[in-house]
Amino acid sequence: MRTGSKQEDLVKVFRDLLKLEKFSSQLEIVQALQEQGFENVNQSKVSRMLTKFGAVRTRNAKMEMVYCLPAEISVPATSSPLKNLVLDIDYNHAMVVIHTSPGAAQLIARLLDSLSKSEGILGSIAGDDTIFSTPTKDFTVEQLYEAILLVFEQEL
Repeated sequence: MRTGSKQEDLVKVFRDLLKLEKFSSQLEIVQALQEQGFENVNQSKVSRMLTKFGAVRTRNAKMEMVYCLPAEISVPATSSPLKNLVLDIDYNHAMVVIHTSPGAAQLIARLLDSLSKSEGILGSIAGDDTIFSTPTKDFTVEQLYEAILLVFEQEL
């Protein structure tokens, strides 16, 4: 078996395990991977994989804190249905505030931060369902608001 194939197998098993939403610690993931035949896996490797794939700890249906993968791992395109997750966009003198469906804010913020600064976005902070976005020094908050509206094709 070549190295690339082993790595691909590890990634597939890792992702399949996280889909079970039952692992509350990195050690549990290490043990599960070792049981699947990946003896050289340690906590450090699992930690890097969790970061690489954007895994987060969240509550599962049993209200246990577990590791899981986000629904969308790559940077989403603005033509995707993600724009349907944006519920409201408003602004004040300091920033643009975007309300999303529960759990969607980080994904939408990632999309916004992937746009170039020429779009006027200096950076975004996301919670569970709310995003704060601030403009670059060359943009006003109102210009940023209008640019974000265009990204999500919403009306003024």
